[in-house]
Amino acid sequence: MKKAKSSNQHETSIKTDNDKPFWETKTLGQMSKAEWESLCDGCGRCCLNKVEYADTKEIYYTDVACKQLNLRTCQCKDYPNRKKIVPDCIQLSPRNIRKLQYMPETCAYRLLATGGKLPDWHPLISNDPKSVHKAGISVRGKVVSESSIKDDLEDHLISWIKPCRK
Repeated sequence: MKKAKSSNQHETSIKTDNDKPFWETKTLGQMSKAEWESLCDGCGRCCLNKVEYADTKEIYYTDVACKQLNLRTCQCKDYPNRKKIVPDCIQLSPRNIRKLQYMPETCAYRLLATGGKLPDWHPLISNDPKSVHKAGISVRGKVVSESSIKDDLEDHLISWIKPCRK
């Protein structure tokens, strides 16, 4: 059975008994905690602040990251305690992923929840935790921390992640 470490460093078995990867044989709800966590590619896109326009319900990403995001590794500085430190941090689950329309189109949780496949650059496919950075998918080198900005979030809207509707 092949094992890999995902970008969040949780070792998990990739292949199941029928020689297919677990994400092709299990629903999100059937996955173990380790399997679920290994789906995160470590891009950091979900950790970006977003602006929602009430009149259109459009949600735009900004280049401003949560203060807990390590801008070099694109990992949470204190993942186990993130909800205590940032109370409005959304904890993804099989029950809420379909409702979170603002998740990036590249997000493995979103892709699998909607019947998609993991892209070639995903660490579980490439077996390289840095592949998300090499492919230019991660926010590394493209964002600033919210603790360093003084202006309005609307001054930081970006177009390299598509806006979405709520």
